[in-house]
Amino acid sequence: MSAGLRLASCLVGLALFSACDSSFGIGSPTTRALEAGAADTLSAAKSFEIIGSYTESSAQWSIDLQVTRPTTQHAVVSSADVKLEAIAVGGDAYFRGKEFLSQHMGQDTLSRNLVKAAGNSWWKGSSNTLPQLSDFTDGATLRETFLGTAVTQRTDHLLVDGLDAIELSGARADVFIVASPPYRVLRIHLKSGVVIDGISDGDLHFKNFDQDFHTVAPTDVIDFSNLSTLPPIYSVVSVDASGCGAPCVVSALLKNLGGMTGAQAPSTVTFTITDAATRQVLGSCKVLVQPDVGYNSTTSVGCAMPGLNNQLVNAATVTATVENPGRA
Repeated sequence: MSAGLRLASCLVGLALFSACDSSFGIGSPTTRALEAGAADTLSAAKSFEIIGSYTESSAQWSIDLQVTRPTTQHAVVSSADVKLEAIAVGGDAYFRGKEFLSQHMGQDTLSRNLVKAAGNSWWKGSSNTLPQLSDFTDGATLRETFLGTAVTQRTDHLLVDGLDAIELSGARADVFIVASPPYRVLRIHLKSGVVIDGISDGDLHFKNFDQDFHTVAPTDVIDFSNLSTLPPIYSVVSVDASGCGAPCVVSALLKNLGGMTGAQAPSTVTFTITDAATRQVLGSCKVLVQPDVGYNSTTSVGCAMPGLNNQLVNAATVTATVENPGRA
């Protein structure tokens, strides 16, 4: 073969390889390197953030999860009508979210009073309530679940979150990995119908590797196992109208099922006198509960209603209603 033919043959070969682009792996990382990089960098990261959405218990949720190793997390999860913020530091977990708390408390009077007293404050709870996403946060588990033999297709040169990415797809998910070293995972998109870690329809983006999220345990935390950490929760023990003369003085004995601090305003008691036959309100008065008393202690409050006397009260019903503002 002449030198000219040999040169032409080489040029044709180069053109063919160029047309094939990355299908032969030229200039691109191997799939094995991508998988190792995604798993190793996730396991080695001091911290990272996962932002996205998923479906759980037929509800769609958004999530912003900040993981700081070894045992710190800050998560905000929300649906159409519920928002929950959670912080885990060591073995302790703290939560904030009035709607979430209300949905997980009973409908009895005490439970409703506890929800109102807590307001939007932090409360101490079980770390088991936090999102458990080990398949997405542990490198080795992620590789076993989504990569290796689970991968059936590879697509190069995709743009994900502004970065050149490579997609490794399988029956469980599409995994997007940065195309340049150290090959960090960028995004995991679960396939329809697949459930991993109790969630489905997940579309999660990985960001902010090795950032300092400044996550610390909150202060002034409510502990429902110790009701003295709550603001005052007064309930009516008894009502006394024997002092009704001119003016008509009524009083009530109250019991505090909470603590003494943290309320946005003092508790109040409203006394109402209603005619037993006609249901007509004959009079009312309101009084502040001051000073507060401690957990499980009692106190008395009273006020006067002008224009009433014992004769009217004897044929009427006297009630006392407590308003406990709780925390903001």
